[in-house]
Amino acid sequence: MATIRGTMMRAVLVRQFGGIENMKVENNVPIPTIGNKQIMVKVLVSGVNPVDTYIRSGFYGKLPDLPYIPGRDAAGLVQRIGSEVTKFKPGDRVFTCQSGQMGTLAEYTCVDESNVHPLDEKLSYSQGASIGIPYFTAYRALFTKAQAKKNERVLIHGASGSVGLAAVQMGKAYGLHIVGTAGTKEGMDLVSGVGADEVFNHHDPKYFDKLQKGEKFDVILEMLANVNLGKDLILMKPRGRTVVIGSRGSVTIDPRDFISTEAVVMGVAVLSASPMESESAEYVLDGINAGWVKPVVNRVYQLEEAGQAHHDIIHGTGTKGKLVVKVQEP
Repeated sequence: MATIRGTMMRAVLVRQFGGIENMKVENNVPIPTIGNKQIMVKVLVSGVNPVDTYIRSGFYGKLPDLPYIPGRDAAGLVQRIGSEVTKFKPGDRVFTCQSGQMGTLAEYTCVDESNVHPLDEKLSYSQGASIGIPYFTAYRALFTKAQAKKNERVLIHGASGSVGLAAVQMGKAYGLHIVGTAGTKEGMDLVSGVGADEVFNHHDPKYFDKLQKGEKFDVILEMLANVNLGKDLILMKPRGRTVVIGSRGSVTIDPRDFISTEAVVMGVAVLSASPMESESAEYVLDGINAGWVKPVVNRVYQLEEAGQAHHDIIHGTGTKGKLVVKVQEP
């Protein structure tokens, strides 16, 4: 493992909350100091998630101190280890899901050992940067929150995004009947290709009628609640569970739809996960070994294009997997 030259690194820095114009690549950002229980990761690829844009905009429950480096997901190589780290050594391929102040749109980041995981050789660094938040969110939604059981019917509203695709793969591996929606033919083919039993185009004016005519759902994962939540309430079976993963505005619903089915609607935020939910990482690592964890990378951006990636993940059409940013070469 090459030594670090100097004490500065390249990183995207946000000095005030707001638009993507506040995301600037700076060349003289101090390399973070490693803690005893931390791992310094040489970041090769950083993943982009919608939550990153909410934080950067300043519209999130818990905001970092300014200035800060955006990014939660990353893949790269172990550069250094703290004195109390036991599971990794310099040079190991890893992926991370960062939860602290130090982001991943930087050449180096320091991460608690519990948030670092081995990256199998069968997966690329871009795929590694696509695991953390998407797969841990999918697990938390399906199993921690919705308590999905084998053979239950699950509707994934917006299944062609990174969380949706992770949920399809995870649900099929567990033995769920998965129905997904996407907005384009390409997205539908992608959802079908990773294992969904049925796929609908949610831009088809008649798709909701088609869903209503079929068997209803035990679990619904909702990526755009401000558009679909009212429909979800009608599509749930008695004592069904809808988990809201994403929403971009308010929505009007009829509370009577809860009464007839005794259904439940709940939210999920992976950044709120407790240490007791480490079983999600174990499940995902088992999935990597078994071969069903296959992250889909839609597009790779350069570090100077990180702002464009933030724009595209919110305003792009025809979602088809994960957006990632290449930070540096190995």
